[in-house]
Amino acid sequence: MACIPKLKTLGADNHRRIRRIADLQVLPLLLIGFATYQLDRTNISSALTGGFAAAIDVDQSTINLGNQLMFLGVIVLEIPSNMILHSIGPRWWIGGQVLVFGIMAALQIFVRNRAGFLATRMFLGLAEAGYIPGAMYTLSCWYTREELTKRIAVFFFGMFGGTAVSPLLGAALLMLDRKGGLSGWQWIFLVEGIWSMLVGIMLLAFLPEREQANTPAHNKTPGDEEKQPTDITIQETPTPLTQHIPLKTIWKTLTNIRKWPHFLGTACVFATWSPLTTYTPTIIMSLGYTRIQANALAAIGNFITLPVVLFFAWLSDRTKRRGLTVMLAITCYLIAVVLLRCLQAHVGKWGRFGLWTTVNGLAVGYHPIHNSWIQMNCKSSQERIVMTATGGLMGGQQIFRHDESARGCAIKYSGRDTPEDW
Repeated sequence: MACIPKLKTLGADNHRRIRRIADLQVLPLLLIGFATYQLDRTNISSALTGGFAAAIDVDQSTINLGNQLMFLGVIVLEIPSNMILHSIGPRWWIGGQVLVFGIMAALQIFVRNRAGFLATRMFLGLAEAGYIPGAMYTLSCWYTREELTKRIAVFFFGMFGGTAVSPLLGAALLMLDRKGGLSGWQWIFLVEGIWSMLVGIMLLAFLPEREQANTPAHNKTPGDEEKQPTDITIQETPTPLTQHIPLKTIWKTLTNIRKWPHFLGTACVFATWSPLTTYTPTIIMSLGYTRIQANALAAIGNFITLPVVLFFAWLSDRTKRRGLTVMLAITCYLIAVVLLRCLQAHVGKWGRFGLWTTVNGLAVGYHPIHNSWIQMNCKSSQERIVMTATGGLMGGQQIFRHDESARGCAIKYSGRDTPEDW
């Protein structure tokens, strides 16, 4: 459905109508899709505490490899996925994408061996590729510069909310162990996969689309300042159906040295945080908690992320210093990681839990501001799509390895209610 007529100048009334559609339809639907995306990506953390690794006879290195293959799939199709979105529009591509990765997530109940696990993780990553940059590009088509930062922060509530809810939902579904002939970990994959399929259908049915590719956020003319707030001017451009992303644009963006701090910053932070989305419940279980308690406690750090994100979004808007806010947020996370490394051997059970929870709570407080900063400063919609495709998650999956156990960096699975060692 076309939401907005092809107008060069949008009056204040039209702008309010556009913003109302975006706030009440586009943003909530994409947020729900993001939460669903994160559920399917991280539910393996709860499955591991339910004996998943022992059931399919794999070790920790295979779990790490499977997650690397998932992120490799995301990296391989990230840019192609968003080129397709730019051609056919977000409703059909994003909605279809969520439906497909929901199917892939549900099919994990049939995994029985190492090969099946690696294949399903790879295909899950391929199916999920491009959702985050595609959704952020879609949001940038609906909001002005002043509006976008807070909306990106709200959108990322889907990611953090999904990460927080995942262990709680996992704890509940693990209680269904042996019900209906399914193990607890199978119930996790089945229920959350079905939910993803329903969300995909909902996006296909209800996600609005704009006829125009550009928006007030990225197309200001010299007279715009005088026209605000009665007129909001946008440049007339081809519709998404007629646009494409030239290879020259991709190459120019990726080889621009000024863009590399953005790539490297995301890579470094996510490489240290992403393995925690897999192993936090197991780490907590190793402290002496049951698998149900560990999954419930794992949610606390992720819930802490929500006010952290809001605080840095507020600080960014208040000071108008996006770069310094990003650096401050990353510094807070770095301090938490250093404290964890220095203090965990000298504190008790609850002290260690507090340290791990703090790390999880501060890990990605910078991310929404960083992404909205990128969205607002790219010269074109094609460049925005390329810039938001990042690949920092893959290497971090090998941080926790069994052959590093002597240094306190490994988790060994026994398939029982607690790990054998940490």
